[in-house]
Amino acid sequence: MAVLKVIEVLASSENSWEEAAANALAHASKSVKNIKSLYVNEQNAVVSDGKIKEYRMNCKITFEVK
Repeated sequence: MAVLKVIEVLASSENSWEEAAANALAHASKSVKNIKSLYVNEQNAVVSDGKIKEYRMNCKITFEVK
């Protein structure tokens, strides 16, 4: 049986949702090991002059505690 823990990470990107998710994972990986999954909890965007300026997301990252 494994023990899993979930943390929330807020991330953003000027280019895409995918890059924002990758940024969340990269940031969490600096201090958390054994990451098993990333769940996108919420997405939103900053809009200016009718264009998306920043993609934002709230992610839940699950990792195994050893």
